[in-house]
Amino acid sequence: MTVVASDILEICLYAEDLDAAERFYTDVMGLAVHSKQAGRHVFFCCGSRMFLVFNPNQTIKDAAHGAKGPGHVAFKMPASEIEGWRQHLKSKGVDIKQEVKWPNGGFSFYFFDPAGNNLELATGALWGIAE
Repeated sequence: MTVVASDILEICLYAEDLDAAERFYTDVMGLAVHSKQAGRHVFFCCGSRMFLVFNPNQTIKDAAHGAKGPGHVAFKMPASEIEGWRQHLKSKGVDIKQEVKWPNGGFSFYFFDPAGNNLELATGALWGIAE
């Protein structure tokens, strides 16, 4: 029998300052907090998926979610919201490090969260995914 993972269920990044992470991901990215444990993690709803932020100093002790260092996550945005996102990020004081118009018609913004994680807002066309 061949098995294949069918979808992404959750993805996580790491941040020592969970309060700053919570403010950034709710205020800038518009995510809703699902649950949190002071000093250990804050979990967000992101569409039909989960976005997890762990304090690496706590979870490095766990076999399940221990890691250190910055990571990368790309959040999907509709092409019709590119300008809206550009203005929103600027209004929140987020420094857009790069904008890329991909040869396949996709578009991406790159920027950092307070913990130094590299974030991307990208249209589905980047990977041939419908809006």
